[in-house]
Amino acid sequence: MAADAPPPNIVLIYCDDLGYGDLGCYGSSISTPNLDRMAAQGVRFTNFYSANPVCSPSRAALLTGRYPTRVGVPRVFFPVDKLGLAQDEQTMANVLKARGYQTMCVGKWHLGHTPSYLPTARGFDEYFGIPYSNDMNPRLMLKNAETLEQTAALETITPRYTEQAVGFIERNKTKPFFLYMPHTYPHIPLASSDRFRGKSEQGLYGDVVTELDWSVGEILAALKKNGLEKNTLVVFSSDNGPWFQGSPGKLRGRKGQTYEGGVRVPFIARWPGRIPGGRVLDAIGSTMDLLPTFARLAGATLPAKPLDGIDIWPLLSGQKKDHTREALLYFDNWDLQCVRLGNWKLHVGRYNSFIYGPPPAAGRFNLRLRPAELYNLATDPDESFDVAAKHPEVVRDLEARIARALPTFPEEVQKAWRETEARQTAPGEPGRLPRPKA
Repeated sequence: MAADAPPPNIVLIYCDDLGYGDLGCYGSSISTPNLDRMAAQGVRFTNFYSANPVCSPSRAALLTGRYPTRVGVPRVFFPVDKLGLAQDEQTMANVLKARGYQTMCVGKWHLGHTPSYLPTARGFDEYFGIPYSNDMNPRLMLKNAETLEQTAALETITPRYTEQAVGFIERNKTKPFFLYMPHTYPHIPLASSDRFRGKSEQGLYGDVVTELDWSVGEILAALKKNGLEKNTLVVFSSDNGPWFQGSPGKLRGRKGQTYEGGVRVPFIARWPGRIPGGRVLDAIGSTMDLLPTFARLAGATLPAKPLDGIDIWPLLSGQKKDHTREALLYFDNWDLQCVRLGNWKLHVGRYNSFIYGPPPAAGRFNLRLRPAELYNLATDPDESFDVAAKHPEVVRDLEARIARALPTFPEEVQKAWRETEARQTAPGEPGRLPRPKA
């Protein structure tokens, strides 16, 4: 950016449980014209990843640029929990606010619901939304730290979020702003307003996604109306793969699994005049990359703690089509399960509940896969054909990268990995459950 150019406004729209295959531009039969147009006017990634397959950890990674296992968020938080995102972590709102941005979070927070963990204590000037998932009770609607409603109406959530977001844009059109809009939907239980109910021809899930697309259109229209289009970066993504409904886009797995369907998510970025339109990128991106990218564009200072994400502006702007990055690790809770580098993905651990065999009697725990499973995602995106035996050198390289990375993580991660390494499930068959007889 030119030295005298004002810092850009940034709008980050983040859906809950939206699958890789749930948008028209990703092959869905659900009508999403606003997002399809946004993709046509900007860039769409085909290999973009959440850092975790469930809600709270994925949001922690997004907002800090660090693995959730580094920032005290290994699992989903519930209303009974009094914890949240570690207090000594900086969020992208902290980073941008220090640069003079007005900041607002509209939607689902899910990183701690007590006052010291709410958005207004984590760099956001304003907050409006439900502090956790809509299937958790009480379903509070908050304004800043004040409870507006004990039970928020499901049917009006998306229109109310949209109204708040548009109002924030209009109030701050003369100063740089950061709008973080983590939608409640399409996390279940689902509901849509009367305007969209029954209109998608794809059931209630389709109606909800159609309404989310409408909301994106309203945000884009507000930017245009206020003359902000050419100085606003708009980014759209999801926190993880689809849960019981929705499409992982022919990928294997869903929410809660570290197969591609649980962690590969849609990603679209639009900035007229700065991001060339009509591009589809196969380069690997992560939600952890957004904080360093936003900081670069805003001219803001990065947090003191080392980041796991990298600046992907060269990809967004069209300066590069691909880049070099360190391997991405896939965690579920404290447990390491996979590592990704280039086209290769190595599965090194998996919960016993996902391995073929009888129901586990000893509870759910992470099993070491011996041998590890290797997939070439360029030719086998649905992880159907293990090619570890054909590429032992790749397996060795990826396992060596794991060994180098693990000592940099908290003791909980290292302890969990030691326990995974020590487990055997059947005599003579480490990491494997015996198949039942026919």
